[in-house]
Amino acid sequence: MDTLKTILYFSIFNYPLKLEEICNFSITKDCETIRKNLDELVAQNVIIKVDDYYMVDANRNHIEKRKQGNLMAVEALVKAQQKARLIAKFPFVEAVGVSGSLSKGYYDSKSDIDFFVITRPNRLWICRTFLMLYKKIFLLNSRKYFCINYFMSSANLEVDEKNRFTATEIKTLIPFQGKAVFAEFYQKNQWVSDVFGQFVPNLTTTEEIRKRPAIRLVERILNTKSGNWLDGCFKFITVSFWKMKFKEMAHDDFKIALKSTKNISKHHPLNFQKKVISSLNEKYEEIKKNHNIELQKEYV
Repeated sequence: MDTLKTILYFSIFNYPLKLEEICNFSITKDCETIRKNLDELVAQNVIIKVDDYYMVDANRNHIEKRKQGNLMAVEALVKAQQKARLIAKFPFVEAVGVSGSLSKGYYDSKSDIDFFVITRPNRLWICRTFLMLYKKIFLLNSRKYFCINYFMSSANLEVDEKNRFTATEIKTLIPFQGKAVFAEFYQKNQWVSDVFGQFVPNLTTTEEIRKRPAIRLVERILNTKSGNWLDGCFKFITVSFWKMKFKEMAHDDFKIALKSTKNISKHHPLNFQKKVISSLNEKYEEIKKNHNIELQKEYV
């Protein structure tokens, strides 16, 4: 029933899917078998097919919204690639990709462009601080085209939270900069194939990063014991501020939504991952109640 799980997952975002997209997120890649399975679900009124789209309700507005979002994503991806090149120029950046709704081919007036950044080991918090200062000073803290909320160092490329949400984000991630580092990242996260079947990432258009001499000089200057101290200092200041700002957040939620280690920095104060997984499990319960189809519960 991974086909139904996929439809239910994207229904959280009111995003109807086409057959080839459902196949892409299925363990089996036999689209004819999947089509027959979908036809059975339609006949049982579990899902609905409108034109070429499969969905859990017949709201055509979701289809039109998706079409408009797909069109707007084309232009947004051009901007994202330009911003990725800019981010890649910063000290200690080793790879840059785009995640979030844009990585799924959708963008609208309310969307941000979400970037995923891989840094050099032991310099994640210096790198993050430089990028945040740039955003606050030169972009007036605007996150519209410069939302960087997930940093990971190349010393620890395996994602700890292995669930449908993180698997979807990895599978749909668009790797713009840092081809060799992304190749290693995907190698470390082959578990995604256990969720969605064989996953072969496309790195053909991913560029290698070439830093300017001035940036290389900054990296050499900070590649010292004082650089180690500064990285730890920036981490302490940032995490202390977050603990004060989000003091009402439960400790377990903080550890996931605002994960802060030597090799990881996440800034997801709304804990979107937990909300999505909770919403998905609620949909599973509805399916069980209304159609007597039991789907295995998801965990954060």
